[in-house]
Amino acid sequence: MTVTTADGIAIEAIREDHVEGFRKALDVVARERRYLIFLEAPPLKAMRAFVQDMMAKGNPHFVALAGGEVVGWCDIRRHEREAVSHRGALGMGIVPGFRDKGLGTRLIATTLDAARKAGLHRVELDVYADNPRAIALYEKAGFVREGVARDAVRIDGVYRDSIWMSTILD
Repeated sequence: MTVTTADGIAIEAIREDHVEGFRKALDVVARERRYLIFLEAPPLKAMRAFVQDMMAKGNPHFVALAGGEVVGWCDIRRHEREAVSHRGALGMGIVPGFRDKGLGTRLIATTLDAARKAGLHRVELDVYADNPRAIALYEKAGFVREGVARDAVRIDGVYRDSIWMSTILD
């Protein structure tokens, strides 16, 4: 599935040939030390295994491509235990220069649609409380706040709260 937007950015289901670009994009966002629990991308071998596992299990995972380069991603990993297998955890990121242009909205909509088709009922995420842009994006996509995890992460000696959010897919 490929969706090409008016700005020429294509949103595609991830393939193995996207892994290196996905890793590079994740590394760029991780090294900002503001948005992800990763502070750098995992090794390429681990990223390849993650993508292969996501594909094998039918988990929704999309990348945004500008000129063939990965500039963003959104994925939902289904919980594996039977009692919670109706739930999935969303992760996403967009590299600088491609933010605030509606790409996040398109990535989430595409990924949530695939999650619905895959039979997921609930999608959840956590977002840093000091990231109002992402919180607004998630609320626009239908996520609601469920609670706050105080001092949930510590980066460079600074504790940050996370907001737990979810949406129910009908």
